[in-house]
Amino acid sequence: MNSLASSVTTPATPVESVSLDYSTISPVTGRLSAYLELSKPRIAVMVLFAATVGYLLASQGNWQPWPLVHACFGILLAVVSSSSLNQFIERDTDRFMLRTQRRPLPSARLSPLEVLCIALGCSVVSFVYLSVLVNALTAWMTLLTTVLYAGFYTPLKRYTALCTVVGAVPGALPPVLGWTAAGGSLDWGAFSLFAILFVWQFPHFLAIAWIYRSQYEQAGLKMVPGRGRPGIIGAISTGYALVLIPVSLLPIQLGLVGDLYGLIAMGLGLAYVWSAFRFQREESRARARMVLWISLLYLPGILTALTLDHWRLLS
Repeated sequence: MNSLASSVTTPATPVESVSLDYSTISPVTGRLSAYLELSKPRIAVMVLFAATVGYLLASQGNWQPWPLVHACFGILLAVVSSSSLNQFIERDTDRFMLRTQRRPLPSARLSPLEVLCIALGCSVVSFVYLSVLVNALTAWMTLLTTVLYAGFYTPLKRYTALCTVVGAVPGALPPVLGWTAAGGSLDWGAFSLFAILFVWQFPHFLAIAWIYRSQYEQAGLKMVPGRGRPGIIGAISTGYALVLIPVSLLPIQLGLVGDLYGLIAMGLGLAYVWSAFRFQREESRARARMVLWISLLYLPGILTALTLDHWRLLS
């Protein structure tokens, strides 16, 4: 889930680990701010947006607001759980990275036990809530998303750059959760939405990994494949961006959308390829950030196009 809307901040040089003192945890107002930061609200918004798109597409124009609200609330709890577990597991490595040192645990605004209780509590409530008020398939799929993200992707970051492949699976599941919440089955329609987000994530992931490669290395996280081989990150990014173009056209073949969506998908896809190819030609911070910004424009653009063109076909 975490990959859907990564924040973009200015890269910094490696820093020393900060010391922790949980005896001086901040007062109520500071804790509320820390709780909000723990939930990663920008990522949560994109997850809910993707889930809503999946719900609307599976509903085929016969959607109801309250089931959608229930689905979004249950999924939101899972996002909070996933983000909290991620930060709990990475509380030590986060101390070595300037971009993460100000998170609630490294900055000692919340205690590890407190964060773990929030994470587990939100996961349990999410599963029960979705099971009772949505359906069992969505509840289990949402739980699977949390387990894959926090239980597999997060720990694997210490051992192999292939963690991004594992992380792309939970990152691509939000629209599928919305799809099943509307009563849809795990069919080709759900797969087409999953596939678009799955492939989209790799240039996005790799641009972030390249920008912060020195900080990841200092923290002991293996996020950059082909370390020391010039052009390899850009080449991989270009390859995935090229694959994304035909993948993004799958919903047309399934009758979910029409040619208008196809034109938009082609335009967005070519822009993504262009940015990745430029990064391949010149591995620089400016080129990596261009890939990142294009990726952040691509995702809401493609999801919006899916929704609007689907409604156009139904009207």
